[in-house]
Amino acid sequence: MHGHAAKLTRNAACRGLPLSGGDAAPLEDVRLREVGSPIRRVIWFCAPLFALAVASLAYAYLTQPTTLVVAVAPNGGSEPALMRAYAEALAKGKASIRLRIVPFDGVRESAEALRDGKVDLAVVRPDVSMPRNGLTLAVLREQATFVVAPRQGGIDGFPALAGRRLGILAPRKADHALVRSLVERHGLELRDDVPEGDVPGRTVALVPVEEGDLRRFLSEGRIAAVVLLTTPTSAAAQRIVGIVRGADANDEATLFGAPDAASTLARLPRLQTVTIPAGLYDGQPRLLAEDVQTVGSSYRLMARSTLSRSVAAEVTQHLSEMRALLSEATPAAEDISHPAYDTTVGATSARLPIHPGAIDYYEREQESFIERYESWIYLVAIFGGSLGSVAAWLRQRVGRIRRERIEVATLRLLEIRSNARSATDRAELEAMAGETDDLAASIARHAMRRTSPAPWRRRRSAWMRRGPLSRGASVAPRTPPQRLTDARKPRHDDVDERHSLRAHPRAGLRALGPQSQA
Repeated sequence: MHGHAAKLTRNAACRGLPLSGGDAAPLEDVRLREVGSPIRRVIWFCAPLFALAVASLAYAYLTQPTTLVVAVAPNGGSEPALMRAYAEALAKGKASIRLRIVPFDGVRESAEALRDGKVDLAVVRPDVSMPRNGLTLAVLREQATFVVAPRQGGIDGFPALAGRRLGILAPRKADHALVRSLVERHGLELRDDVPEGDVPGRTVALVPVEEGDLRRFLSEGRIAAVVLLTTPTSAAAQRIVGIVRGADANDEATLFGAPDAASTLARLPRLQTVTIPAGLYDGQPRLLAEDVQTVGSSYRLMARSTLSRSVAAEVTQHLSEMRALLSEATPAAEDISHPAYDTTVGATSARLPIHPGAIDYYEREQESFIERYESWIYLVAIFGGSLGSVAAWLRQRVGRIRRERIEVATLRLLEIRSNARSATDRAELEAMAGETDDLAASIARHAMRRTSPAPWRRRRSAWMRRGPLSRGASVAPRTPPQRLTDARKPRHDDVDERHSLRAHPRAGLRALGPQSQA
């Protein structure tokens, strides 16, 4: 009943009848003013712009390059030049990854920077310092440890170096420490402070030497052999082997590595096995007659363990795919290789573990866009659903309050109708008429807010309500319904009386006036 009364009130207002007497505005004018209010127009205009701005910001955030800080070392080595060339190639190619180079004096310092979280990537030599949070992306360079001596000297293994002088070209302390470990495994003592003259029987004297002085030192007997810690396929290794062969009367040389590499790796787990292929070095005859297996160190590009898999995979992918381009800038790019592993489980649990993102690239299992942002998509969906539920609850709550207000106002109107039949005072009737106007306006306002149509429906409804005359048709004007003049209507027509009273409350009260005065 209450909803029917509110509907009758709205229908009467849409037909052009005033709600509070002749001086009040029709409901249609009130609705048009509310729909056309500046605030709503601003909201409808700004909402698409705001959505477009949010989408643009999200796109810019997701597509902007990721900048990573890289610690490079050693100072003066080939790795810093390689990483600078890599950073420039990424910038020129407009890749999604950018590098910011931070130089350090040694690989120990670069490893400490990665361990302390100061950088995202670092050039690390594991046998010098292995950061606990470092995972391998790629091997930049492998160094094999092997000894070359003129064949006429009769040196064919580490035990034969006892009481001899061993030349070394590498000035780095890390290389000296590695050679010391290999010599001591054979019960010998390596010393770098032995004076000129004879060397004690169980001692190996380490003599630093430059490449330009190597031939002279061999000819004068100041050194009996040379230990190398370098990439076997490098041009430097080819030159040095040639110099040593030239110091032999028959132009022959002996080359050997660390025997029993497996046991050596068990003692020195930060090293790795390196194989020197047969016939690698030119000459007659070629060296070697067969493959020589030894141990060595490696320079690795490592990432912090918290670096995302997708970013790590992109860094590894670009480094591998740009190797031919980088080789034009520095020959060190030719030595880039992937770390050896058998299975994925073995790669992540090895002594020198590999980053899962790098494994994704090597196994061709890189994450897609959905997999990369899967967690964020779920969180946004859950958050959006929660907001929608809260908004629906608030809307239902507000609608319930409006319905309660409409019901209260409708019940009050019915109460006023009942009291008006027995009222005799004209002032009291005027007060009832004024209250009726206010209640009807309140009902209409709440009902209008509850049933506000879409903008295109409002425009169509306003166009239809203008009537045929405003659209160019020629029809008779609509006449308003007649007001109640006879208050003594039969009881069987009570429905029509309630309809007229709710449609035009003031007219109904005035119609009841003579009855009350009689």
